Amino acid sequence: MTTPLLEIIDLHATADDTEILKGVSLRVDAGEVHALMGPNGAGKSTLASVLMGSPSYVVTAGTIRFQGEDVTSWSADERSKAGMFLAFQHPEAIGGVSVTQFLRQAVAARRGIDELSVLEVRLEMMEWMEQLKMDPAFAERHLNEGFSGGERKRNEILQMAMLEPTLAIMDETDSGLDIDALQIVADGVATVRAKRPELGIVVVTHYQRLLAQLAPDVVHLLVDGRIVASGGPELAATIEADGYEQWKA
Repeated sequence: MTTPLLEIIDLHATADDTEILKGVSLRVDAGEVHALMGPNGAGKSTLASVLMGSPSYVVTAGTIRFQGEDVTSWSADERSKAGMFLAFQHPEAIGGVSVTQFLRQAVAARRGIDELSVLEVRLEMMEWMEQLKMDPAFAERHLNEGFSGGERKRNEILQMAMLEPTLAIMDETDSGLDIDALQIVADGVATVRAKRPELGIVVVTHYQRLLAQLAPDVVHLLVDGRIVASGGPELAATIEADGYEQWKA
């Protein structure tokens, strides 16, 4: 049996002494797309944050394994350098730091080297920006400052492409996007996956419309901190049509 890319075993986590995750278990293999759906407050974004080692949450039980290694106690920085990536629901703006500067530092840290030349980063960025249909002027803008929702999300896809993670966690990347922006994001993810088919993805979403583009291998339904159902794309279609009521009892 092959070692899973990501394995979560009976994971429990709290925030401010309130238990949010109440025994989550799942397995993601290389190249798979897993969707995580559920009502507001179910713990979806909490799970995404806990997987990346957010200090806002305390893991009280269970294990997170990445490529066979127990990373439960690792910091977010250690997980990122190892190949885990989180696309935020609400990416932060950082004034005074250009997209190029940010990626230069982030890519160097991911590759375990002291410094990358500006020219090297710019050449890689321009190649990816062309493939992602991004305006090259983005490179000199301050990170997410004055960006529209769609621009921020597309910038997250650029980061995912440049950092070359092994596992990408996408926390409600479709939140607040119109149909055109959603298509751009979905196309961007498809472009990255075409270059790196071994990339595993966990996507947190409320809506089937993004999943129709990403074609997940497995859909999980999270309710009250527990996975209560797993299945194929038909599960997402059922949720879209009927809502969550039948699983809330």
